[in-house]
Amino acid sequence: MASTRSGNRRTRVHVVSDVHGNARDLARAGVGADALICLGDLILFLDYADHSRGIFPDLFGKENADRIVELRTARRFEEAREFGARLWAGIGTDRAAAIEKAVRKQYAELFAAFPTPTYATYGNVDMPRLWPEYARPGTTVLDGQRVEIGGRTFGFVGGGLRTPMRTPFEISDEEYAAKIEAVGEVDVLCTHIPPEVPELVYDTVARRFERGSRALLDAIRRTRPRYALFGHVHQPLARRMRIGATECVNVGHFAGTGRPWALEW
Repeated sequence: MASTRSGNRRTRVHVVSDVHGNARDLARAGVGADALICLGDLILFLDYADHSRGIFPDLFGKENADRIVELRTARRFEEAREFGARLWAGIGTDRAAAIEKAVRKQYAELFAAFPTPTYATYGNVDMPRLWPEYARPGTTVLDGQRVEIGGRTFGFVGGGLRTPMRTPFEISDEEYAAKIEAVGEVDVLCTHIPPEVPELVYDTVARRFERGSRALLDAIRRTRPRYALFGHVHQPLARRMRIGATECVNVGHFAGTGRPWALEW
């Protein structure tokens, strides 16, 4: 990465989200930047574009991955849960232990790929309790907290809101709003999920609205950060829009593109 800022030299930050197992591109995502920001979803549980990739097909095979994607895309979540439960019962092992073993393997590779410095927060498919074991010196984990980079203040809020998908790090609207409030006024507001705006939360491939945050939208309108950066929705109807004085930008889907979004000042 570039050296830290000195004199009047410009600062450049690269931002990624929804890494989903793409350690190869993550290892070079900070090249030419003063810092890397990662907005979560490191883990690849199931690749909706390639059903042969991820923890689920590794355990149950591509045909079963095809079926569960079909059910989820059709919003038949209860059927998907029942189908998944039958698969887990069939392999005769503890589900939590099997998932954690696979997640640990991915985290070891992904955290090793982070350049220095990296500032990261959790996505809804991440397991925050494991992060302290893998975050090396030079990687700062932030959630409901602020940090200064190149003279600008960045606020971070991780995780997602509760959904029928029941992903690992979903929290209540109240808990999420409290973290937004704790961050306060910043120059750049960094979150995993987008504000609750239809064009920003609709996934054109999955053909469904993902959960966005009303509290985040209210904070953007109230505190007017220069930028609001987020991921979570892989193929949004709109990748960026202005809300008042704030430029809102979806910086995912890194797993598919392998390219970070750049912010320079």
